[in-house]
Amino acid sequence: MLSLLASIPFGTIGTLVVAKRISYLAAAIAHAVLGGIGFSLYAQHQWGWTWLHPLGGAFVTGIIAALLVGWVSLKHKAQEDTIIGAIWSMGMAIGLLFIFKTPQYVDPMSYLFGDILMISTFDIWVVAILAIGVLLMTTAAYRPLVALCFDEEFAFLRGVNTTPLYLFTLCLTAITIVLLVSIVGIVLVIALLTLPAAIAGLFSRKLWQMMLGGSALCMVFTFTGTWLSYTWDLPTGPFIIILTGIGYMFALVLKSIRT
Repeated sequence: MLSLLASIPFGTIGTLVVAKRISYLAAAIAHAVLGGIGFSLYAQHQWGWTWLHPLGGAFVTGIIAALLVGWVSLKHKAQEDTIIGAIWSMGMAIGLLFIFKTPQYVDPMSYLFGDILMISTFDIWVVAILAIGVLLMTTAAYRPLVALCFDEEFAFLRGVNTTPLYLFTLCLTAITIVLLVSIVGIVLVIALLTLPAAIAGLFSRKLWQMMLGGSALCMVFTFTGTWLSYTWDLPTGPFIIILTGIGYMFALVLKSIRT
């Protein structure tokens, strides 16, 4: 149920990430999210902040990281790789330190590599609400987002304020990453965010077709991967990514044969 709900924003936002070619920025945001997760777990057990769910901490950290990464990308092009690398590594390091200092033992593997079989009902409701929000925001800003992805300079000349729109895109990416973390974890999140959309892009002519195709493929990969991994007693998150990677390679071969 969770994977099917989440596949819609994954395919939608993944299309924007692939079309805009900001996968490396999305990767930095994904790894920085661990800082918020680690802090939330520490606050729950050390200070009794039971209201602070790890998804909430991940959401706040993801938005902050998206705005910071976007600012670096816009203002510090010459040092972009180094600064974003620092954000990437420090976010993970801070998260692991908080997890290490949490009084009750917390296994970081479930956050790094995902554990969809341990999802609670509350997690499903949170994912559903966030998924609907992402879908509505993307639909409302569809035309400007198309212009941003394919011809940012033209969009600017037509009066579109591209800087806030670019930051808005990164924030949507951060929200989607938070949804993905519970399924495949932080380390593998970028593969599931980008590969289904990339496969759909090989056979699509319009952005909305790529979004629909990416969402459908994400549903297929997550459902099939979850079923097979449960049947064969394998880790669900990594198996979903392997299945998605095989699908991408098969699509590349099929595309080369057709052309």
